[in-house]
Amino acid sequence: TFEAEVKHATLSLYADDLNAIANVGDAITALGLPKCVASSGTPEKIHHGLTCAGLYDQLAPHIFSATQVTRGKPAPDLFLFAAEQMGARPERCVVIEDSVAGVTGACAAGMTVLGFHGGSHCTAEHEATLRQAGAAFTFSDMRQLPDLIAKAGQKHGSIAGFSPV
Repeated sequence: TFEAEVKHATLSLYADDLNAIANVGDAITALGLPKCVASSGTPEKIHHGLTCAGLYDQLAPHIFSATQVTRGKPAPDLFLFAAEQMGARPERCVVIEDSVAGVTGACAAGMTVLGFHGGSHCTAEHEATLRQAGAAFTFSDMRQLPDLIAKAGQKHGSIAGFSPV
């Protein structure tokens, strides 16, 4: 029972410390495009985290975990799986990532990556690190997200290019 107890204690602590990134709910709503979550976490941790942050209902049912693929990030498998499940071609997807492993995996999948460096875990060097890993654009405020999606669409020839086929 030790593993179950540790898992329960971890999720409890996670709930106490987890807050949504400022303005993320409004940014998700403003997108007006199909969206999903592709996370390295377990399904339980993803559900718990999104619920605690008040985002689960905005993103369900399109929530994918690395447990659903053979190789997680930095491999492209999870991103390719999510795109397939969403009915989207990888080159028509935009990924918002805050980790080097995620940026690496999304780039390997042929997707455009927006590197987010506004989380409490991000250091002053995080923006440069995400750019070096391949992020096309970086940002620290979720209110920038809708405009960055439009900018990414213009860079690749069409904003409509980021909706499912």
